[in-house]
This record gives sequence, C-alpha cells and structure tokens, in this order.
Amino acid sequence: MKARYFFGGLGVVFLVLIGLAGVKVAQIHKMMSAQWAMPPETISSAVAQNDRWQDTLSAVGSINAVQGVVLASEVPGTISEIDFESGAAARKGELLAKLDTSAEDAQLRSAEAQVDWAKVSADRLEKLRADNTVSQSELDQAVAALKQAKANADAIRSTIDKKTIRAPFDGKLGIRLVNLGEQVPSGKGIVSLQALSPLFVDFSLPQQDLAQLKAGLRVRVTTDTYPDKQFDGELMAVNPDLDPVTRSVRIRAQFQNPDQLLRPGMFARVEVLLPESKPVLAVPATAILSAPFGDSVFVIVTAAQAGMTNMASTNLVARQKFVRTGRVHGDFVSIESGLEAGDRVATAGIFKLRNGANVQENNEDSPKPSLSPTPPNS
Repeated sequence: MKARYFFGGLGVVFLVLIGLAGVKVAQIHKMMSAQWAMPPETISSAVAQNDRWQDTLSAVGSINAVQGVVLASEVPGTISEIDFESGAAARKGELLAKLDTSAEDAQLRSAEAQVDWAKVSADRLEKLRADNTVSQSELDQAVAALKQAKANADAIRSTIDKKTIRAPFDGKLGIRLVNLGEQVPSGKGIVSLQALSPLFVDFSLPQQDLAQLKAGLRVRVTTDTYPDKQFDGELMAVNPDLDPVTRSVRIRAQFQNPDQLLRPGMFARVEVLLPESKPVLAVPATAILSAPFGDSVFVIVTAAQAGMTNMASTNLVARQKFVRTGRVHGDFVSIESGLEAGDRVATAGIFKLRNGANVQENNEDSPKPSLSPTPPNS
C-alpha cells in the first residue's frame, strides 16, 4: 500500500516536471520566433536608369600665368626709389623701382663729353681729308675713336637701365620684397608680377588617351577654392613628346579669367570634354558599398521575388548584388555589370543592411542626386 502511494506521488512529480519543461520549451520557442522577426530597416532608394553621358578625360593640374615673373635687378646696388604699392595693378613700361645710379650718371656725363669731342675731331679730320691735308689712316683712327666713345656711353646707359626696374607687361603686383635703402645682390627678387587673364592650366594624361586629344576641345576646371563654380576653357596644345618615365603626355589649356578668381599656382581638377557621348546605366553613388572583395549594391525586391516563405510575399527585402562600377558623373556612378535598368537599389542606410534583410522605403527626406551638384554656400 505504501509502495503504491510512493510510486503514485513520484508519477505526479514526473508529470509536473514534464509540464514545466513543455511550458519552458514553448516560451523559448516563442522568444526565438520573436527574435527572428526583426523589424524592417528604413532606407531610401532609387531606380537604376539608362542615360547618355558625354565622354570625359579626367586629370589634376596646376594653374599657371600666361605671363608671370618675379622682377629682379640684373646688377647689385642700393634701392633708391620704390614707385609701387603691394597688390597694385601695373601697366607695361611703368617704373616700379630704381637702384642708386649716381656713380653711373657721372660716368655717363664723362662718356658723353668724350663722344662730343671724338665727333668734333672726326668731323674736322674729314674736312681736312677732303683737301688731302691729313692721311686716310688719321681719319680712320678718329672715326674709330668716335665709335669707341659711343660704345662706352651705351655701356653705361645699359647699366643704368638694368638698375631701373619697369613692368615688362600689364599685370598684378605681389607683395614688395625689398625696402628703401636696402643693398641687394644681382638676381634679388623685388616684386612678383602676374598677368591674371588669360591663364594656362597644365596637366598630364596617359598615353592611351593621346589619340583622342586635339586642340580646340572644351576643358572644364574646378578648384577647392570655389567648389560651386566651374571654369570653361579650351585645349590649346599637346606636347609632341611623352614623359619616358610615366608614359604620359603634357597638355595645356587656356582659360579666360575676367574676374581674376583663378590664381597661378592653384591646384585644379580638369575634365577634357570629348565630342562623343555613350549610353550608361547610372545609379546614385551612395548606393555603392565598397569592400576589399568588391563593390556591391542592395537591390530592393519583394519577399516573393526573393523566394522567402517566412514572411508576407509583399514585404520588401534587400538582396546584395556585386557590381562592376565605371565612370563617376556628379552624384552618379555608372554600372558596367551586375544590374539592369529598372532595378531599385538602396541609396541610404545601406551600412545597416544584410542579405535578405526586411526593409521599408522612405524617400521623403533623402537628398536628390544631380549630374551637376552645386553645394550650398557655407
């Protein structure tokens, strides 16, 4: 009797344990199911579209003045006169600075007196030679002395001219590099003079682009200084030889610069606009997820299209596709393989996506990409 009660109680305990285990398994299963049903990620999206882009050749270059020089004296001396202000405009032939020429001025007066005396002597001997009063050799000696005296005077004038600094062309002056009374050696810079319109942009392209280059092509330049402004110019010259080390060809384009915004020495991004345009498949550049193993995009499809049966067929999911990218134009990048026209791709929120993730679209606040983006003024 006691044994029966004992085994009966043991059976009850066993049943209770089985019941508790079943409840716990059901709770765990419910928790796992709830964890699997992740809430959808909010993304922005865009449709891959066919377009035609004008072919361009891109490079980086440097802006140079058509005429630019640091004016300097060819001979040593002391600065006795400065006739310009830093940053002022200068006209061709305008006097800018002068070195002390007091010694040369005195020497010139002496040389000019010798010229006058030599001329008088030569004229007198020429008249006497007409009467055969003097020999031809005496007249020749007087003429030679006159020429030598003139040459001596011209040499002194040349020294004075070298100590007089004038603007060789119209342009804008830089910051003054010397002071009044300063003793300067030969070649010492006095001031920079740059002609700011037109300007050159020098850049290089690889040899495989040489066949497409010719004078007259349109060239577009942008700089970090004016990120919202483009400057249009014209390809002027292509070097006849290539760099034997880099196998690149040097090119020069010319730009008008009426507002003098561009300055010599600036870094520039250059695009040579080729006459042909080619069809491309374009998506916003923000849709591209770059990784060491390749570029990819997340294509937005329905669960039915993705073959997923664990969610409603109309739910949207992200499928990762690897693509090969091409040229970049404005806010867009061309896709050479991996996508088709009409595919909808995620453009924002892609870093939180995974293959098969549940997503929902919200394009209300997403910025609109443009082929010619213009950043707002800061």
